[in-house]
Amino acid sequence: MLEEDWQGYLDWLAKRRALETKEANRLTMGLVGKAIAQARLSGDTSAEAVGQALSDLVTGLPYATVGANLESLKGRTEILSRALVLGSIESNYQPLIDNTAGEISYDVASSLVSASFTLDYFLPVAQTVNAVLSDTIAANAVEKEDIWQARQVTLEEAGEPVVMAIWDSGVDTQIFAKLNQMWTNPKEIPDNGIDDDDNGYVDDAHGIAYDLHASKVADMLYPIGDVAEDELALQKMVKGLGDIQFNVDTEEASAVRKKMSSLSQSEVKDFIESLSAYGNYSHGTHVAGIAAEGNPHARLLTARMTYGHEMMPELPTLAGAHRDAAMFLEVAEYFRTQGVRVVNMSWGGSVRGIEQALETHGAGGAPDERKALAREIFEISDTALRKAISESTEILWVTSAGNSDNDIQFDEFYPSSYDYPNLLTVGAVDLAGDETSFTSLGKVDVYGNGFEVDSYVPGGNRIPFNGTSMSSPQVVNLAGKLLALYPDLSVAQLKEAIIEGADEKALETRSIRLMNPRSSLELAASLH
Repeated sequence: MLEEDWQGYLDWLAKRRALETKEANRLTMGLVGKAIAQARLSGDTSAEAVGQALSDLVTGLPYATVGANLESLKGRTEILSRALVLGSIESNYQPLIDNTAGEISYDVASSLVSASFTLDYFLPVAQTVNAVLSDTIAANAVEKEDIWQARQVTLEEAGEPVVMAIWDSGVDTQIFAKLNQMWTNPKEIPDNGIDDDDNGYVDDAHGIAYDLHASKVADMLYPIGDVAEDELALQKMVKGLGDIQFNVDTEEASAVRKKMSSLSQSEVKDFIESLSAYGNYSHGTHVAGIAAEGNPHARLLTARMTYGHEMMPELPTLAGAHRDAAMFLEVAEYFRTQGVRVVNMSWGGSVRGIEQALETHGAGGAPDERKALAREIFEISDTALRKAISESTEILWVTSAGNSDNDIQFDEFYPSSYDYPNLLTVGAVDLAGDETSFTSLGKVDVYGNGFEVDSYVPGGNRIPFNGTSMSSPQVVNLAGKLLALYPDLSVAQLKEAIIEGADEKALETRSIRLMNPRSSLELAASLH
């Protein structure tokens, strides 16, 4: 692209598409780039020529398959600006380039080339691209059938309490305490600053918490810090971004378009970090709400772990990995002691992520040395988490597949790549049971709804979020209901009821299992 070898780009794109597993992604990968290349090869560099090429390309696509991808592309186009691209480069990559004296990895180089293409070729035709996509979506829009409502089960008063752990970024416990859905430690006096039951945790009335460096703290919610004053505004902004992504025209979406179009390059970093901080702050509460929905017998135990929200990541170290490893083992021990039956883990880590963070800091030495250090750091945490899960045989651990659209086993993501008899990995589909563009692949046991899932955020409001983080607690929700009705189910029986009760759906090259709570409840009754 940088050399304007447009035919070479088209040849590469065809080869890259052939490797894509998901049909929708294969058909839409590089769609705008292909339209630009075709227009350039025709000798016409105008926006009108690109628009016509794009229109011809999308007209021949099966809209039922690619519609969600086109809506997402339209959403990204609407908020794209030169300031946003340059501000992101400045915040994400300039520190890395400064720290490495300009020696960068292939991944970073690829991202910079992509940004250059966006600035030089995409932005000049963005309005035309948006118009073509808007017309295509309007001409083909058909409301998808909701397959989930008929499958859902709401429990009544009959049933046994079930301790369900939400291992996440923290939970607003007041919401679920009012609903009588919080687990409570009977030996702990809340908010007195004392470890009343002498178990190593102060004020663990509803669970435990660790800060960014894996030190024990008492606060159950992620510290939102300086952005707390703008909490409601950020809540609306997060909702608006989701609405834009999925082509829902709302007041919040309009506000986001206005805000992002007015951002200067210097304002981008603070804006993105504020959204990230709110995302961390609200994530665990949203997950908890999904897990507890329709189950008066749910008793939520929260275990907070803390993620950074800055664009410049924390520097990974061996010492930090050992602290994380200790935390993993301590949390698992706490779960076992308190009688937890099922755990949700909508998070993960990878060797690649550690290596990228090391590169950002210019740490780890030469590329081969950095790769080896990343592997060593990863394996410390990975070994401990494997031990925590594999030795907690009476607990069903449920994890999200991730939103990276990759193979979780090939890229070595923990814990989603694990294969243990007491672990389930969950992918995401949409309202109609169609695979989402973001859900990762590989060892995925079952799929749940991860599209526009409505749940609580801190303070008690409800807004929709998207991702496998939202599909994983759908399975935890089902597990909690099965255990409330049939508390003597073993982990093996619980897992069997969830997987075998799911409906198999054939895709072009493989099949997936869509969770079906009603069928799983019927199967659990026969296993009971």
